[in-house]
Amino acid sequence: MAAVPAPLRIGVVGAGSIGCYVGGRLLAAGAEVVLVGRPRLAEELARHGLTVQDFGGAAVTIEPARVTVATELAAVAGCDVVLCCVKSAQTAEVAAALATVLRADAVVASLQNGVRNPEVLRAHLGARPVVPAIVGFNVVSRGDGRFHRTTSGALMLEACAAPAAARLGDALRGAGLDVAVEAALAPHQWTKLLINLNNAVSALSGAPTRAILLSPGYRRVVAAVAREALDVLHAAGIRPAPMRGVPVRWMPTVLGLPTPLVRLVTRAQMKVDPEARSSMWEDLTRRRPTEVDYLNGEIVQLAARHGRRAPLNARVVALVHAAEAAAAGSPGLDAATLWALVTAPASAAPTRPRRRRDGAARRRPRRRRWRWPRRPAAIRNRASRRRRRCRCQR
Repeated sequence: MAAVPAPLRIGVVGAGSIGCYVGGRLLAAGAEVVLVGRPRLAEELARHGLTVQDFGGAAVTIEPARVTVATELAAVAGCDVVLCCVKSAQTAEVAAALATVLRADAVVASLQNGVRNPEVLRAHLGARPVVPAIVGFNVVSRGDGRFHRTTSGALMLEACAAPAAARLGDALRGAGLDVAVEAALAPHQWTKLLINLNNAVSALSGAPTRAILLSPGYRRVVAAVAREALDVLHAAGIRPAPMRGVPVRWMPTVLGLPTPLVRLVTRAQMKVDPEARSSMWEDLTRRRPTEVDYLNGEIVQLAARHGRRAPLNARVVALVHAAEAAAAGSPGLDAATLWALVTAPASAAPTRPRRRRDGAARRRPRRRRWRWPRRPAAIRNRASRRRRRCRCQR
């Protein structure tokens, strides 16, 4: 008789909206899960439990006694698999700390935005397998331990030979999640990054995702930023994967279509709940640093490495950083104002008059008005004599 494998122990580090939703689905399916998050989350789940609601409206509540929440990374020391859900700016710090507590055969899956987090994890975790992953759906926190999935989409994993990685895929499918395994995930990560360029528009406008998709003004901003990013990727030799069978290079063109057509195309690609908002909007609302440097900022850095510029994405990064510094949530920019700020030409440096050696300002020479050239003197004299002769004859 074959031995029954021990239950898969799963840790979720950086349990925010995505981490709590995925961890909650795994918990509801009977998996052993420990969530690692902020003390505020631990207090919230201890009081209300964990409720995960699917896109279709079906909700499952896990009682507080069944939810294990910790605030220290040492809680995942015995886990077979760790889902890394922290913000990109924290990846290096968290990876270095995980390297001191994880088992040598533990698998770490990166459920994060951006394209460089798996590399950062591998740099600190040594020989431990790192599985890049893409979360193709959006989750919003409703408070009181409730996490609502607001868009359709699959969870994509890169193929990994580690047995625990295969068991993770089975556990996610058993939890009712749509899971796809790809041989190479990098092209899909670039596609996800292009889609996530919309996050900054959501954060700066405060508008839900559906409202942005149905607004010609906001779509114009997203299309311009995406078109610039596609040009940069082409210059860098990067080919993003198709998005649900549609070439991603069509994205700016589709966004420029009339709204009824955009509604039809969007409905065929994905389902969007009216409450869907970007995680960057939530970060501004909660006065937290955003990931704009790892989304729009990634395009700016890639352009610089290949001798190009990405001024539209650079201005988006500057606007989001200004909103972070203001610590007042989303600035609530309307479409016309946002377009004007993103596409405004760079201000030229004021010119000063050059100084003479004696220190006095040198005056610019006056510009002379152009005149017709005068006729030669011989011709002028001959014409003058002809006019006098005519007067005498009269």
